[in-house]
Amino acid sequence: MVYNDSRFEEIWNTVLVRLENDINDKTVFSTYFQDTKILSIEGDLVTILTNSAFGKEVLNRKFLEKIQDFLCDVTQSNFKCQIIDQTGLNGLKKNGHAASVSTPTGDAFITHLNPRYSFENFVVGLSNRECYSAALATAMNPGDFYNPLFIYGKSGLGKTHILHAIGNYVRLKRPAFKVLYLTADDFFEEYVRAIKDRELESLKDRFREIDLLLLDDVQFMATKERTKETFFHVFNLLVNAGKQIVITSDRPPHELRSLEDRLVGRFASGLSLEIKALEYETALAILNKKIEAQNINGGAIAHDVLEHIARHYASDVRQLEGALNKLLFYAITFNPEKPEIDMNTALETFQSLTRMKEKNPVTVDRIKLVVSEYYNISPAQLTSKLRTSNLVVARHLAMYLSRELLDLPLTKIGEAFGGRDHSTVINACDKVDKMLKENEDYVSVVSELKSLIKSQ
Repeated sequence: MVYNDSRFEEIWNTVLVRLENDINDKTVFSTYFQDTKILSIEGDLVTILTNSAFGKEVLNRKFLEKIQDFLCDVTQSNFKCQIIDQTGLNGLKKNGHAASVSTPTGDAFITHLNPRYSFENFVVGLSNRECYSAALATAMNPGDFYNPLFIYGKSGLGKTHILHAIGNYVRLKRPAFKVLYLTADDFFEEYVRAIKDRELESLKDRFREIDLLLLDDVQFMATKERTKETFFHVFNLLVNAGKQIVITSDRPPHELRSLEDRLVGRFASGLSLEIKALEYETALAILNKKIEAQNINGGAIAHDVLEHIARHYASDVRQLEGALNKLLFYAITFNPEKPEIDMNTALETFQSLTRMKEKNPVTVDRIKLVVSEYYNISPAQLTSKLRTSNLVVARHLAMYLSRELLDLPLTKIGEAFGGRDHSTVINACDKVDKMLKENEDYVSVVSELKSLIKSQ
């Protein structure tokens, strides 16, 4: 179907009517949606223009999902949306990407890529330089260098950003390539749908057409037995055909013990790299990048405030962004006349966070204490060599919670529980994962233990 300007207006007006009814707040609607319009439709991507940087942020953070849902319903298409302001429009024009109409075909390939993630806006530092370099090399020559490329690290360090950056780069440089981004859960849902509709072979055929597969959070595939078999088949089809696969996980391949050895072996046959925790310099660079992206005056936040955030809230990118957003919200709400956000303002903002952090520092020792009290045993027994059934269950849960709540290396957890090796910890965590899938009472126990640990 060909879309022209009048058709854009017709579609968008219909979407706006539905949004206004759904939001049911005239002030909110007139503030954020009054001067919006569809700028272009290119492939499966709809670009929406708004008149302010703040409006763009609000629409992206609060209403993007609703906008996409209504737009897809109105057009009966599976579109993704990006929302830009005038700065973004100028950037498109500067880079030679005309904000014009294109003609999506009925069989347009849906990539599920987020256009906001690119190599250009990924901040490179010591913690992620190797991953960035390998990802860019893979994007430049898909299927030729590292296949599969396996990137692992704890949540919030940029693994998903890198996946989307690879996909967006390949789509830009190789428009004919079919690129697909999926989470492990997405793959599972595709598999279940194919089984239900008796189209498993059709599913495999669709994957055979893909030139670049980007699979996020593969660790969540560990407990899905039949899905693993299908993925192994898909994996072989793509790799043997010279197609590129990039995978992310929260742990390295050899620690994915619940996956079959042959699948883990396939993962390990390529290149495996770790994204490590942010160091101070990278955290500071990310903050400056975020400020630049939000069009905030460079002098609006004192440099020592940014240094404070980089030192105290840099465990991952999400925490860093959260601290910056909290600071900006506080300053705009309570000190709108102040020309600069100084350290006093920052300390007032973060006081509640600091108190909470000091009051509830979750540690392995606290986890041991809560679990041992829950099971009426002593913390020392958790680290002992005793293997009574009650002790084994408690020990497995304590190891599992140490991984879940603290994201410690498996070797560190093993050391904290009587010098056990990492394979023992993997085995304990896998057993808990299995029980959580099979026993609702187990889910309740784990949930109660988490609440007790965080509340003390």
